[in-house]
Amino acid sequence: MTERKAFKRWLVLLGSGLAVSLSGCSGNFALLDPKGSIGVAEKSLIITSTVAMLIAIVPVIFLILFFAWRYRASNRNAAYAPKWAHSTMIEIVVWTIPSLIILYLAIITWKTTHELDPYKPLTSDVKPINVEVVALDWKWLFIYPDLGIATVNQLAMPVGTPVNFRITSDSVMNSFFIPQLGTQIYAMAGMQTRLHLIADHAGDYAGLSAQYSGPGFSDMKFRTLATSQQEFDAWVEKVRASSASLSMDEYAAVAKPSEKDPVQHFSRVDPKLFNNIVAKYNNGHVTDFRDAVCRVDGKFEG
Repeated sequence: MTERKAFKRWLVLLGSGLAVSLSGCSGNFALLDPKGSIGVAEKSLIITSTVAMLIAIVPVIFLILFFAWRYRASNRNAAYAPKWAHSTMIEIVVWTIPSLIILYLAIITWKTTHELDPYKPLTSDVKPINVEVVALDWKWLFIYPDLGIATVNQLAMPVGTPVNFRITSDSVMNSFFIPQLGTQIYAMAGMQTRLHLIADHAGDYAGLSAQYSGPGFSDMKFRTLATSQQEFDAWVEKVRASSASLSMDEYAAVAKPSEKDPVQHFSRVDPKLFNNIVAKYNNGHVTDFRDAVCRVDGKFEG
């Protein structure tokens, strides 16, 4: 077997091993199967950034393997040049290409940071719905302030309708995330963060906490139901048919730590519940995370 054939065979075996090792992950790439415009934009950003970086990474990996094989101690045919020290062409290549890639990544980072700002409302002719989200131990509470209803571990939205989220925590820090709709954002006690999402396709999408928060973290999941407007209206009526309500006193029982909670519906909810949850950590004030950063004597202070 010639040296070149041996090297090619070794590369084929290495590539086959990587393919086999990654094959078990093929069903879990929810980020690469987006169902909303924000998720689609983030998928494009992920792929574009990855390809740009691979332009430098792949040749480097190949050359490392090639040089290790070509200039191994047993290869007596490899050129030996102990006094070689400089190549203008190599210097140009190894500095110019990475610099251009970094510049390109900087441009798309600046552009998409503003375009995909989670606080930026989505442009749409459809009136958005408002949802208030509270991270608990270890479950999610969703309040629909305009509809006067609430749920635990189940979120519903009409397809094609923007959803304006206000998010907080009545426990430790969590991270609210629906992978197929895009963008994760923190839920913090005493603060409210904001997020704007939309579902462009009907479906039942997984939601989760992307921030470790204790022993029940692995089961801190919820389902997101993206339906037609008619089906959403029917879901609202189903929730309103529930006999359970959610006042501040009843909320205290719901907020107790528990694991693997089933879906719960509440036909009535205290309209001040979300604000009260945020304010109890701030001496009665409701604080937005971005508003908490203020300029003091020329410096930013949180």
